[in-house]
Amino acid sequence: MTTSDQQQAVKEGFFERAFGNVSSAWRDIAATAARTVGVTSPAEAARNPDALEKLMADCLKARGGEVAARGRAAELGRIYLQLEEEGRHLFLEVLATRFAVDRTAVETAMADYAAAADEEARLTAQFALRQALVPPRVKLLTQFNGLPEGVKFLADLRADLLPIAKQDAYLSGLDSDLHELLTSWFDVGFLDLRQIDWSSPASLLEKLIAYEAVHEIRSWDDLRNRLDSDRRCFALFHPRMPDEPLAFIEVALTKGIAGSVQALLDEQAPLSDPRDANTAIFYSISNTQRGLQGISFGDYLIKMVVRELSGDFPNLKVFATLSPVPGLRKWLDTLDAEVLEQAMSEEERGGLRALGGSDATEEALRAVLEAPEWAQDAVTTKALEGLLTRIAARYFTETREDGLPLDPVARFHLRNGARLERINWLGDTAPKGLRQSAGIMVNYRYILDDIEKNHESFVSKGTVVMSADVKALAKRARESGGGAALRRLRLG
Repeated sequence: MTTSDQQQAVKEGFFERAFGNVSSAWRDIAATAARTVGVTSPAEAARNPDALEKLMADCLKARGGEVAARGRAAELGRIYLQLEEEGRHLFLEVLATRFAVDRTAVETAMADYAAAADEEARLTAQFALRQALVPPRVKLLTQFNGLPEGVKFLADLRADLLPIAKQDAYLSGLDSDLHELLTSWFDVGFLDLRQIDWSSPASLLEKLIAYEAVHEIRSWDDLRNRLDSDRRCFALFHPRMPDEPLAFIEVALTKGIAGSVQALLDEQAPLSDPRDANTAIFYSISNTQRGLQGISFGDYLIKMVVRELSGDFPNLKVFATLSPVPGLRKWLDTLDAEVLEQAMSEEERGGLRALGGSDATEEALRAVLEAPEWAQDAVTTKALEGLLTRIAARYFTETREDGLPLDPVARFHLRNGARLERINWLGDTAPKGLRQSAGIMVNYRYILDDIEKNHESFVSKGTVVMSADVKALAKRARESGGGAALRRLRLG
């Protein structure tokens, strides 16, 4: 079995157990309610929208007390968990359309508010209008909050909804309702920061393997290396999901800013004494719950970890990331020949054409980057280094229609108040790194005294705050023949 197969097996086993635990817990609750008030679970609910509507309507009725209400919600949730993709889409459509806002009730409340004769009547009508604007599905969704794993269920429900949420206004409205509920429940004031180490429960360590989104954890030995004495891992937890990390960050304690993730994750590298470290490198930040998309944890997590590490290791003076550039290659492939020609010197142009076997610059570059093992060839890497690092400098200042940088990782860290510190050639030579960014990684640095200023500059003006080294790289690009295309850089 290959390493990738082993990791996939770990993931599949983890998710199967998670599903089984929720289903089992809810089965017991539903069975208790069934014995008490006669709750049933018709099999046709999986394919019959009217049956689904009836089950949902039963959940909203106040008969039978709290135990019965929890039982009906548990049974409805169990039905959802047992559905295939098509059945889940039907479930979500019924919930979105048949339990939306009652338009007649809203119009009546609006008329009552307009007709109110005094302040007391207006306040009464205003309250009634607010109540009318809350769709019944919100009350139904809130019932899951009282179930074991209920909050996790709602996050997973939204993960199923997101791919289809834009199909119509009702599904979009349901997504807005779920996002609002989850945002209020996952306010950072409710979250706990916990360190994860090798002595943490095996079930939690499995989740690190399953949820790692930046640099695949290849084996248990790889994970142990990432949790060794010169490493730290921290995660955020919610009280209603105590065993389920919402986001986690992996940190290396080093001397100086790291520029290669392969060197950082080398299992054969000797251990260093963390007390001698002067730099904390955040090399992986993973959000674990797809259903919590749009609810930011990363900025809070970074700031909490900086505070925690500063207290434990007073010698730490530099806090920086070693970050991927996930969209660079895709953007590079869209550049036309004129832009590429402007970005390189005559010597670089000739070398690239020779290596790529084509007089068309863009075809030659594509051929070189698609060649197997190009990153291990010293001649090729030397020929590409200057060109691609200069082009990367431009990429970080290219913007979308809303004026924000193209790169999603850049948007995250610059919005948090970091600055673009360094561009690292061949910082990630793994297949994923070469495929996404031609091996380039970058460091974003968090200078505590500048975070607020940098944040305001980015948010208000769209300024990409750069270090002197990156500014110098852009200047060299202008002087080496890549001037016209690169002079438009908005440097901070």
